[in-house]
Amino acid sequence: MSYLTQKTIKNNISFRGISLHSGLNVNLSIKPALPNHGIVFKRIDLKNNNLVYPNFMNVTNTSLNTTIENEFGVKVSTIEHLMCALFGLGIDNALIEIDNEEVPILDGSAKIFMEKIISAGIEISESPIKIIKINKEISYSEGGRYIKIKPSTLSLDIDFELKYNNPVIGNQRNKFKVYEDDLSDVYNSRTFCLFEDIEMIKKNGLAKGGSLENAVVVKENEILNPEGLRNEKEFVNHKILDCIGDLYTAGYRMIANISCSQGGHYLTNQLLRKVFSNKENFSILEIKEKNLPHNLINRSFLRSIA
Repeated sequence: MSYLTQKTIKNNISFRGISLHSGLNVNLSIKPALPNHGIVFKRIDLKNNNLVYPNFMNVTNTSLNTTIENEFGVKVSTIEHLMCALFGLGIDNALIEIDNEEVPILDGSAKIFMEKIISAGIEISESPIKIIKINKEISYSEGGRYIKIKPSTLSLDIDFELKYNNPVIGNQRNKFKVYEDDLSDVYNSRTFCLFEDIEMIKKNGLAKGGSLENAVVVKENEILNPEGLRNEKEFVNHKILDCIGDLYTAGYRMIANISCSQGGHYLTNQLLRKVFSNKENFSILEIKEKNLPHNLINRSFLRSIA
């Protein structure tokens, strides 16, 4: 967090690829945007009412992906990997043009999105960024699954636990300081599924574009992808990737400590709804200096705008 002013990309970026769930080929472009524009999706296959904002209140589906929808019923789905890439590279403002309902899955991770954004270059403005600071501990749980957020000093810590009744996936846990640690393994980790679940997923009209090119498939004690895993904890690391992307639907990057067990898109979205339902739970801070102290948030450096 060294350049604490808003960023966009320097040059247009284009992607073409299959969408994971619809199985359709999709064209997507990321274009520069002015400060305070935010991240905005535009469905260019539609002429009217085609702007969709990636806000947690606009999330209308969390089944195997995150789908956002505007008041006119226009949707963009599977946004989480792209949102993670934008979060990770500090992109505050961008116009994302897409000619169909679903973001292309590419390799099933955030890797290709990040590589192209880096190659396009990043434009740094003079406008200060805003950060969400969590003031109170908030949790959301269903059965044995839970997600919890609590105040932090100057970091975003994510501690994620995964439990699968499968000998390959099993129980995995990993923790990262998002603004300090090397997150390469997170950004490179692919979406995954169990082989025995594929038939049911496809019966539900999903994963029509799924393949070993864009997902890790586990059958009993075997990984079907010939290249194997990209890293030792790829399964839980991908869940952290999803979590980061979904957290960005809060609108800004965040200072918080998050712990999650067996969570996913739904739990993260429910947590955000709960946090922002009460203004006492959070503050939105505007950075007034180029750098922040590394030990704690010094309120003389920040101005509360919430």
